[in-house]
Amino acid sequence: MSLTPWFRSSLPLLVALQPLAVLSPAQAQGQIQLVCDGALVEARGNAELKRSTDRLQVSLSLEAEAPTADGALAELQARLAAVRSGLQRLEVKELEVTSPSTWQRPAERQRPAAVQASLQVTGQLAPARLQALIRKVGALPGVRLAPVATQADKAGDRAAQRQLLRAAYRDALGQAREIAAAIGLTQLRPLEVQLDGGFRPMPMLAKAADAAPPPFDPAELPTPTDRLGLTARFCAR
Repeated sequence: MSLTPWFRSSLPLLVALQPLAVLSPAQAQGQIQLVCDGALVEARGNAELKRSTDRLQVSLSLEAEAPTADGALAELQARLAAVRSGLQRLEVKELEVTSPSTWQRPAERQRPAAVQASLQVTGQLAPARLQALIRKVGALPGVRLAPVATQADKAGDRAAQRQLLRAAYRDALGQAREIAAAIGLTQLRPLEVQLDGGFRPMPMLAKAADAAPPPFDPAELPTPTDRLGLTARFCAR
């Protein structure tokens, strides 16, 4: 938060017909002059909204090894068929598979040189099938599970964004009022709002290990969380 005096005499009347400007980070890069006949008060507001889990974003890497590149790719293809079949039984949506890559692994002590091949697989899974993913697909040869990220229903994104915007602005406005009151000012006029926040998923690491009861519980995963931050400027008198 910062407080800077800003007087009408030094700036043109640029915002007389638009007292509140809401800017994206890209728009904020331009030069915008705001008119204030009092003191300019700047405050940063933040908001967070936890949402229900609608689906899981899952990813895994698949590896294979053989003395030759042809052998490694053939083994990788066979392992991919098993993984794809397992994921299809779990009704994974939006399944994506990258093209394979290979590299030469040099010989090591008591381990001859070989060619390794790998690829990545991603998709979306119903939360109730997390246990089956870990035990059935995660235990397949060459599979290494990556963190699982919870995701909310996209249909609620716009409503969540509106709720976050209102909450973040109220946060900034409350701080600005405290600053103004501290210097003996009581009136605030909004000048500008700059948005700089967004969604950040919160993953949980789920490894394909020999799990013991109780099973992996999707309800224990961190819920999807939207975050939004903004900077608001007010004219205080």
